Amino acid sequence: MARFRRTPATAGSHALAGEHQVTIFERLDDMARRAGRLDPAGPAIAVFCTVLALLALGFLIQVSHASTTVRPEAFRAEVLSLLGFRLLGLFVLLVGFRLGPQGVRPLIPALTWIVLLMLVAVYVPGLSAVKNGSRRWLELPFLDLTVQPSEIARVVIVLWVASRCVQLGPRLQDMRRGYMPMLCFGTFLFGLILGEPDLGGALLFFLCFVCTMWVGGARPAHVAGSLGMLGGGALVLGATMLAYVRERIAVWMGESTNEQVLLTVRAMASGDMFGVGLTHGGARNSGVQYMQTDFALSLVGEELGFLGITVVLGLLFTYIWFSLRFVLSIRDRYRALVAFGLLVSVAFQAMLHVQVVTGLAPPKGMNLPFISDGGSSLVASCLAVGLALGAVRGAGKTSGS
Repeated sequence: MARFRRTPATAGSHALAGEHQVTIFERLDDMARRAGRLDPAGPAIAVFCTVLALLALGFLIQVSHASTTVRPEAFRAEVLSLLGFRLLGLFVLLVGFRLGPQGVRPLIPALTWIVLLMLVAVYVPGLSAVKNGSRRWLELPFLDLTVQPSEIARVVIVLWVASRCVQLGPRLQDMRRGYMPMLCFGTFLFGLILGEPDLGGALLFFLCFVCTMWVGGARPAHVAGSLGMLGGGALVLGATMLAYVRERIAVWMGESTNEQVLLTVRAMASGDMFGVGLTHGGARNSGVQYMQTDFALSLVGEELGFLGITVVLGLLFTYIWFSLRFVLSIRDRYRALVAFGLLVSVAFQAMLHVQVVTGLAPPKGMNLPFISDGGSSLVASCLAVGLALGAVRGAGKTSGS
């Protein structure tokens, strides 16, 4: 939307000659100047409170879902499991805040190697759990848990890119010696995630990777070329080799229909203004799958109605708004870059989920942060927010890097 402000016009000039159109970049610059004078603690507290609200709402929704899908004798254990993962996520968030970007910086090389080994390990028979034809999870038999390495990878890649961008400085704009080596490593990890196959996870990983490099100082032309070639190439490759990708693209283009998408949209619409009430949703017992994970927003719409969806979207908008203000108020380049990449990774995941549920994007597995069930995604999102908010510690200082 175009906004205009009046600038002094020369005598005798036409009135329109004194008008100047304010572009989005000028608006962001103005926000940056204002945010630079603010205490980052304010936006940090707002982001933290928003995450707490989403965690609480997600717990209620998940308990409601379990009330009619879990056997009565197992319901108590399921509720304790849901509560335990949210408490674990909150603990990880606080630990991440205590460490902050600076505290975790010496660990980045080791964390990068660990993530690389985990992504390779999912291809080793006996180490990974196969679900729905995809090897996305590592089994931890001694804990009776499964871990999704791609969720951890999107956190670690932001830390690695931020550190490398600060180390390289102006050399990042050099295609051969700066940008290309980073792109090759990120593309290799992207390929490992894509090959599981996990198209949604690979897309989220690549968006976080490229956007952090762009904000870190990479040339826009290099970033645009990477998005076009690698993103487009992955989409073409997936549509060529994977039947389910072709089917989902066909659904999105309107050339086919998907029963799951139709049922979730109907479930969301059936809630009307105020919903049918917690525990009263019936779509999950009528053939609609993954309402607790990939289609959590439809569960919110069914049980809490349009009002519930408005609350969730309002909380997500609040999260994005104060995240932006928080990042702009950080003076240290490394801390600001880490905060940007990690907070944006959660925002991207939320936006992709909303687009899938509403039919604006092809169907793919994508949790709604802090709302959906799924331990790996929940803990990774909490870790991302905790590390990002940890940038407030020493935010007024600038490093010499």
